[in-house]
Amino acid sequence: MTETEVALRTLAHNVRSARTRAGLSLDELGRRAKVSKGALVGLEKAQGNPNFATLVRLADTLGVSVSALMDGPPEGRVRVVSADAVMPLWAGERGSEARLMLTTSGSAPVEVWRWRLEPGETYPSHPHQAGVVETVSVTTGRMVLVVDGTEHPVEAGQTATYDGDVPHTYVGAGDETCHLIMTVHLPPGPASTT
Repeated sequence: MTETEVALRTLAHNVRSARTRAGLSLDELGRRAKVSKGALVGLEKAQGNPNFATLVRLADTLGVSVSALMDGPPEGRVRVVSADAVMPLWAGERGSEARLMLTTSGSAPVEVWRWRLEPGETYPSHPHQAGVVETVSVTTGRMVLVVDGTEHPVEAGQTATYDGDVPHTYVGAGDETCHLIMTVHLPPGPASTT
């Protein structure tokens, strides 16, 4: 079985389990997450290739983290994750990408993401559930963070934080590739079931 097949089976199991825990039918989950029932049926059968935006909408609707939908059984006390061992969850047309490196455990988990934004590339994010706080720390290059319609330039060595429950967009700015580390702080409660 390939790595992709294993990942799809894990995702299928985790979505089905989270949906069952939430007491939602496929129809109701699809309506709330704005995902077709056919796509959900395929996903729960480990078929198809859901995009990043679909995973975020499903996670928010189910009250879990994106990584809770993708993670297999927990590992030991310390996890060391290499960027090249993690497949991108989003890849832009110009070579940009986003990789979910890991999610911490506990009552208020934190997702750790590694992003590469090429100049002029844009990623618009849907609003997340209430209580989600995001932080971006730019390590090289520049980006423009657009939160609820307002632009905020963020350069190498700078960090920005914002509530993720409003529309927000990441834009590669300048002439060089922008590398950043993003943390997504999930609210305590149901979202902590990783």
